[in-house]
Amino acid sequence: MKGIILHGGHGTRLRPLTHTGPKQLLPIANKPMSQFGLESIKDAGITDIAIIIGGIGSQKVRDYYEDGKKFGVNITYVEQDKPRGIAHAISLCKKFVGTEKFLTFLGDNILLDSISNYVREFEQSDADASIVLCEVDNPARFGIAEIKEGLITKIIEKPKNPLSNLAVIGVYLLTPKIFDVIKRLKPSWRNELEITDTLQMMLEEKQKIIYNTVKENWKDTGTPEDIIQANNIILNKMTSFFEGIKEEGVKISGNVIVGKNSILKKGCELNGPIIIGQNCVIEKNCVIGPNTSIGDNSKISKVDMKNTIVMSNCKIDYDGKIGDSIISNDSEISQQKDNDSFKIFLLGEGTKITL
Repeated sequence: MKGIILHGGHGTRLRPLTHTGPKQLLPIANKPMSQFGLESIKDAGITDIAIIIGGIGSQKVRDYYEDGKKFGVNITYVEQDKPRGIAHAISLCKKFVGTEKFLTFLGDNILLDSISNYVREFEQSDADASIVLCEVDNPARFGIAEIKEGLITKIIEKPKNPLSNLAVIGVYLLTPKIFDVIKRLKPSWRNELEITDTLQMMLEEKQKIIYNTVKENWKDTGTPEDIIQANNIILNKMTSFFEGIKEEGVKISGNVIVGKNSILKKGCELNGPIIIGQNCVIEKNCVIGPNTSIGDNSKISKVDMKNTIVMSNCKIDYDGKIGDSIISNDSEISQQKDNDSFKIFLLGEGTKITL
């Protein structure tokens, strides 16, 4: 079986974070979100993977994943000229797939449950497709599956009056039969070829679609708030380790991960869950956490910070509070006056702010 990761799209709801690169490379717990999908595919025994790229930052995807060897997989890149829908992206992989069954994983999809059992079940079945469903509180935001007596009866994209709260999450197990269906598909009102329309056509043509459900451990990452929540979920499931340098008088509580050569200065306080990358400096009088990620080569001074993602190569020298924020690579925050209220930042790459 082969694997496909969708890594295109504009990520408009995440601007300015996505002005300089694809949203799937935004880090969650110091790891690009698409890497969670790649590792999930590999753990299911699939090592021949196509990554569909297109739009801003495609070269960054190639630079990060390269040929896949450092991740234990073989990667083929497939170009999509512009966002034309998930089904269109899948259709570009017909030659790559050949006659094999295959797995498609959306690159911005965070699923912490193993998919190995789903893959094995599909390999051994006569089904034409298998999807994964999850109950959601806001079904009008998602593609929704309606189930009757254990069978899928309908799949519809973002229904105004949903008859179900079972969202179709971004993991699809498919056979090459789908390419013929996509060929006959009409664009949606968004002028895209929708995967939900494809699956619905398969149902109408009596093709067999099976499903599995997950109750938790799945997170959509369409908005900054979603990304911060996903970061919190993953941090809470990680195991502590310390590879840095800790001066006397440092206070640490909860689940805390510190990378190589990072220095915690005397008087700083870390309240987990937290992950701090390599070669960071956390200066005295900082209070970090909970639910905070700090990327490699960053220096943090004075600040009281929680529920925040700080990416790599950042400098924050701010005697105040920062919360519920995402601060992109190479950003700097410095200060000219005191302020006791929590600041909320959504900073694109290379931003410099003086308060």
